[in-house]
Amino acid sequence: MYDLVIIGAGPGGLSAGLYASRAKLDVLILEKGGIGGQIAITDIIENYPGSLVDEKESGPSLTERMRAQAERFGAKIQKATVKSVDFDGKVKKITIDNGEVIESKSVIIATGANPRKLGVPGEKEFTGKGVSYCATCDAELFTDLEVFVVGARNSAVEEATYLADFARKVTILVRREKLRCDAIVEERARKKDNIFFKYYTSIKEIKGDGMLTKLVFVDNQTKEEWEYEADEDDGLMGVFVFIGTNPNSALFEGVVDMTDDGYIITDEKMRTNKDLVFAVGDVRDTPLRQVVTAASDGAIAGVMAEKQIKALDY
Repeated sequence: MYDLVIIGAGPGGLSAGLYASRAKLDVLILEKGGIGGQIAITDIIENYPGSLVDEKESGPSLTERMRAQAERFGAKIQKATVKSVDFDGKVKKITIDNGEVIESKSVIIATGANPRKLGVPGEKEFTGKGVSYCATCDAELFTDLEVFVVGARNSAVEEATYLADFARKVTILVRREKLRCDAIVEERARKKDNIFFKYYTSIKEIKGDGMLTKLVFVDNQTKEEWEYEADEDDGLMGVFVFIGTNPNSALFEGVVDMTDDGYIITDEKMRTNKDLVFAVGDVRDTPLRQVVTAASDGAIAGVMAEKQIKALDY
């Protein structure tokens, strides 16, 4: 039986693994995908303290160091998909995809969140065929083409600025009257001569024949609709969606308390309503979702788990 099982190997989970393993707990981190979570697909990180600004710290480089540091102090990382959990007893039980039931004294949920979808016709059909949620992953595919970026916050404008180094033209679609990003982020975008802004505009439908070639736009003030086609010489165009996230918490519905939006509720010590079950990072109900806050959450949860485990009689 482990002292602590952490579900998710993003910054929150890796930070928790580091602090708990340094406290000599037997720690297992379960991750169904790649190490790093959402931040692993971020090209440049400038707002994490100590990040390599001069060398353009990337999500993968930062989280790779986090992984190595956690493993150095004894944390084990296993690739597995969690199928079900039982947090009711003194011993927590986690069933993974190979049927194995892993037992632990405590659990930290660090499952993060996923990109929010537009929810319009054609979005699913053209995902990977013109629709993307990751500029770092797909920007090169749209070299010298026209792309549209949906969103008004930091992530959307930052990714649009990155895309501008590849695409011929980048148009940021803002559904309201103004951007909602930091001033420095907006300033950088406006310095790019191939970035344009279209306000009060949303995408109503995505169309094409195999690849995305047409978009139906709607004016959010007048409700006027119009169709826009890719340049004939291009043959296709791109849509990048950055409108927020949805928590990866479905597995824990009815198990721990959540908000109406599905974010897990914790106290300031990252404790859920279940004894020795904690939640950290983007899956948690928190006012800010950044690498630094996820890492902070993980540190707190790792220390709290260690203190509570040592205070109990197993």
